[in-house]
Amino acid sequence: MDPTDRQLAALGLFWPALAFEYANEFASAMTRQFAGRPADNTRETRAEPCWTNSNKVCLELGAVRLRDFSNGSNAAPVLICAPFALHGATIVDFAPQHSLVAALQGAGIERVFVTDWRSATPDMRFWSIDDYLLTLNLLVDELGGAVQLVGLCQGGWLALIYASRFPGKVRKLALAGAPIDIEAGKSKLSEMALETPMRFFNDLVELGQGRVLGRQLLQCWTEELDRAAIRDLLQSSHASDSVPFCDLEMRFRDWHACTLDLPGTYYLQAVEQLYKQNRLARGSFVALGRRINLSKLRCPLFLLAARDDVVVAPDQLFATERLVNGDCCTVSKAAAPCGHLGLFMGREVLSTVWPDVARWLQQPN
Repeated sequence: MDPTDRQLAALGLFWPALAFEYANEFASAMTRQFAGRPADNTRETRAEPCWTNSNKVCLELGAVRLRDFSNGSNAAPVLICAPFALHGATIVDFAPQHSLVAALQGAGIERVFVTDWRSATPDMRFWSIDDYLLTLNLLVDELGGAVQLVGLCQGGWLALIYASRFPGKVRKLALAGAPIDIEAGKSKLSEMALETPMRFFNDLVELGQGRVLGRQLLQCWTEELDRAAIRDLLQSSHASDSVPFCDLEMRFRDWHACTLDLPGTYYLQAVEQLYKQNRLARGSFVALGRRINLSKLRCPLFLLAARDDVVVAPDQLFATERLVNGDCCTVSKAAAPCGHLGLFMGREVLSTVWPDVARWLQQPN
């Protein structure tokens, strides 16, 4: 499996419905799996992935747990907005040497918080992007009303929308591997989203009775990540046949097998409005009753892309620089030598690139 295929095989971490090379192949797989029986809304009992570093839940809501990794200081809070996608927020604290939380702490960030998004229940099937923005706003208020925000992948566009909608509540904003301007570059993910009829996504939600069911999607995988692919994306220093790497591989496979369900409304809005219509970049996206104009953003911005990313093309993130007002929003940029998942889980990127982001977060505005 070449590096591109390995990234696409891991695409289920974020937008699983698009992870197949052709939509009709996926539809056929879904039909074979589920034709003639209703969607199973019961969830197999499976332990949630473990967190690596010590933390506590400082606020628990129906949609999210706010996890506190802080050491008790009074420093400005850094809130990591994790992707709300097929897998959970432990992507930011996966394992020793593979923890974004630890990378930030090691570079001097004393107060780190994480949005631990919860699986959508049947009652949440109509939850929208607005509902998650309101939830994020509650978390920021819990942290004192102003944060330094770090948005990862699908959590990146949510963080950017939030910072634009509530400009006084975000002191600095760092985006990593986030699809912002879909038309600025091509990725296999964005091309699949554009070429696949909306009817397909609607059918997917209908199959889940109003939700996108992660466990059912995993049943349709035609190709799993092999050991070499996992070693590459984690940038592990251990030999592939060593005991430490075998333990790491098992940890990754257990993590990958534990999925989240997404509200159908949220999912369809993201596909149609952000991917197909590119409303955020075009200035026509409406959040909580107001049109989002990125030129109104007022906080310093850091854009971190993966150089070899086939999921989110670097230009889809870097285009944010021309969408904001440079006189009011200074922009820093970096490209890490990795693929998409390497930005969040890769040992080398976490030890060499993210400390620069941490130092930027600690600099005065």
